[in-house]
Amino acid sequence: MDKIPGQKRAVQYLYPPIDPFDQRTLDVGDGHTVYVEQCGNPQGMPVIVLHGGPGGGCSPAMRRYFDPDVYRVVLFDQRGCGRSRPHASVKNNTTWDLVADIERIRETLGIEKTCVFGGSWGATLALVYAISHPDRVSHLILRGVFLMTQAELDWFYGGGAGQFWPEPWARFAHLVPENERHDLISAYEKRLFSGDLRTETRFAQAWSAWENALASVYSNGHGGEAPGEYARAFARLENHYFVNKGFLSEDGWILKNIEKIHGIPGVIVQGRYDMICPPQRAWELAQAWPDADLRMVRNAGHALSEPGISAELVRAMDDISRREGLHTSGLR
Repeated sequence: MDKIPGQKRAVQYLYPPIDPFDQRTLDVGDGHTVYVEQCGNPQGMPVIVLHGGPGGGCSPAMRRYFDPDVYRVVLFDQRGCGRSRPHASVKNNTTWDLVADIERIRETLGIEKTCVFGGSWGATLALVYAISHPDRVSHLILRGVFLMTQAELDWFYGGGAGQFWPEPWARFAHLVPENERHDLISAYEKRLFSGDLRTETRFAQAWSAWENALASVYSNGHGGEAPGEYARAFARLENHYFVNKGFLSEDGWILKNIEKIHGIPGVIVQGRYDMICPPQRAWELAQAWPDADLRMVRNAGHALSEPGISAELVRAMDDISRREGLHTSGLR
């Protein structure tokens, strides 16, 4: 993504950089190991952070949304991406495998109940996890809501967002023959899993560039080219999950099961001009979930790094710790 003044300003809202006090790889079975780290206060209020994608991996900046004196922050790279292995693998890699991995991490670290913090796909996974294990979740903090519905996939890969961003859409869509453009997810699947590394990398970078170009409200339509290894994991995993409709049993599964998280307090932070995950879904989620506090951020898009998004997420975590009587440092 382009370097822009707004991205730099977002840093002022974050807590100072910190290093993990614990780093490990956890064998979760099925031939997979996942990278897990902990930072902040070892005796603090637990929060498990779920990155986006699928396939995005964690970054050091994600540690900085939490008061390190208050929170015990757990980050991990989901199957197939980041420092988890095997890299870019979609075998034994489903939503339900990831839910099981979260449970394994929670049990391994001796956590009884946890906040769950996730954005975009991370918000999807947080909701699926909470619906599956509501007794293990104390709070949900969601950003850039994605409910894994066909309507959302049609919006982003069927030309809806492309009407606002015709230049990057053309670069993305025109890479495949015209007779395949009616189903770009399937068209890219053929190339991302072709078995030829150069072809897979080329189409992975195009897939990633389309998403990156629209992530920020400050974008000029050029998201930059992601490194080949990162792009290949990101694109293959996203495509795999989207081809399989998130491995959910029916379209709209999350909202149809939302009553299972009634009673769990939540905050939804949503960019008003999010082109990747439009605000309609966040609003629908808030309407169906009485315990949710929807915070619509004006002049903001999808990216975690947007100033308004970062400020509101830090504020949300500080609000939770203040209500729990744990807050120490104040808003960055």
